[in-house]
Amino acid sequence: MPGIVTGACWVLVVAIWIAGAVRLRRAPSRRQPLGGGAIWRIGAVVVAVLVFGFAAPDLQRITTHSWWVECPGLVLLVGSTIFTLWARFSLGAMWSLSPNALRDHHQLRTDGPYAVTRHPIYTGLLGMLLGTTLLNGVGVLISVPVVGVAAFAVRVSIEERLLRQSFPDDYRRYGERVPQLIPGLRLIGRPRRRGP
Repeated sequence: MPGIVTGACWVLVVAIWIAGAVRLRRAPSRRQPLGGGAIWRIGAVVVAVLVFGFAAPDLQRITTHSWWVECPGLVLLVGSTIFTLWARFSLGAMWSLSPNALRDHHQLRTDGPYAVTRHPIYTGLLGMLLGTTLLNGVGVLISVPVVGVAAFAVRVSIEERLLRQSFPDDYRRYGERVPQLIPGLRLIGRPRRRGP
């Protein structure tokens, strides 16, 4: 069953991504240069993949198929899949496959899943990676969320730079009230209001 649920969630997301890319491929967009820092970030992802590739035999020893690991994984995978699709559909025609491109007439989205995190698609995909890892017994798959974090860190930094340039004041205010990737992160350390 873990393999069926995992496959169904990922096939659904990939199919919607492909359909969206085909549908929007001719839509006009503005691209920004990636910037000089992109090469070292891509190199960091390659290094992470190589490190975990060599560590795979040792990671196999931490495989477990316990219900207390797989059940949270199932909930996280399904919930994150729903969240990812909600974010993708909320972005609609403004979605772009490239992190350094905005569609013409792009509007800053701050409602729906974008009121939960500034990059809800990446939040959802990371949740899917972690859920997949837990649901399938951890083991070698523990490297998948780590590599995902490295890859998404590259994309998030590119998108953040583009959005700050395109919507300087609005994006600054948005960034002050909504966390980048982890929902509720802003609540940690925030002073609590005292009653009258």
